[in-house]
Amino acid sequence: MAEKDPKNAAAQMSEDKKDDIMKSFESFKDYLGDQVNKGEKLGLGSEGLSKGAKRVADYLAKHEEPRNREEKVLNELWGVANKEEREHMAHVLVKLADQTN
Repeated sequence: MAEKDPKNAAAQMSEDKKDDIMKSFESFKDYLGDQVNKGEKLGLGSEGLSKGAKRVADYLAKHEEPRNREEKVLNELWGVANKEEREHMAHVLVKLADQTN
């Protein structure tokens, strides 16, 4: 089975599903936590999970408006970060999501 690209999954998600996930920062963290859990069950390590988180964050920054203050802060930080800093932020997001669930 081919690995599903998280960026494409986000792009193909229904608007209602996106709204449910993005309505609050807690629901966003819960969703990320579920995705990290799924990735771990598939055998993805820290690097694979972080690469997936970076792809999703890149997609969100380009195509979705932040829906709460926390997402706005993340969006602004992502916007000013360079490639290396974004990779570090993706690792931190995975760590945060992993602790959520």
